[in-house]
Amino acid sequence: MPVTNPWLAGPAPDRRLDRARLEERVLNLLSSQNMCVVATTGQDGPLATPVRYFHLDLALLFTAVATSPKMRNIAADPRVSVGVFAPLVGQASSRGAQLFGRARVLTAEDAEFEHYWPAYRWQSDHVERSRPLGEPPAGPLVVVEAERIVYTEHWLRREGYAPRQFWRRDG
Repeated sequence: MPVTNPWLAGPAPDRRLDRARLEERVLNLLSSQNMCVVATTGQDGPLATPVRYFHLDLALLFTAVATSPKMRNIAADPRVSVGVFAPLVGQASSRGAQLFGRARVLTAEDAEFEHYWPAYRWQSDHVERSRPLGEPPAGPLVVVEAERIVYTEHWLRREGYAPRQFWRRDG
């Protein structure tokens, strides 16, 4: 029987991408998707919430209602894990990343807000909901700067690299 992707068979290589190539692949994934799953922990246990995100370099940005369960969880414990993945049609297309970091909730009064806010593309939501473009949302902006990333891409096996790659902010 013919095999579509023979390079997927057998043991996976263990070779690592250099930092610049790995960051490029992660940024490509973040730029080509717009949904993630944010995992928090609260009084009732783990909570995994799908949210639409934007990114600025390796920081993910999203907004949320200040009283939502995920926001209550972030207030109690800002450590989060965020999963971003591309649609899967088979092992060869398997591609995703887990970003680990601390969620920071910023409002317009915070000094860092102006650094991140331009990357958050709220205008399309306003158009879709018939809201005026002169009135940006007032809710908080959640920023997760990646401290650690586990990147998975099975296509890397084809080039002799491990399908799972690891990145840390501290190098």
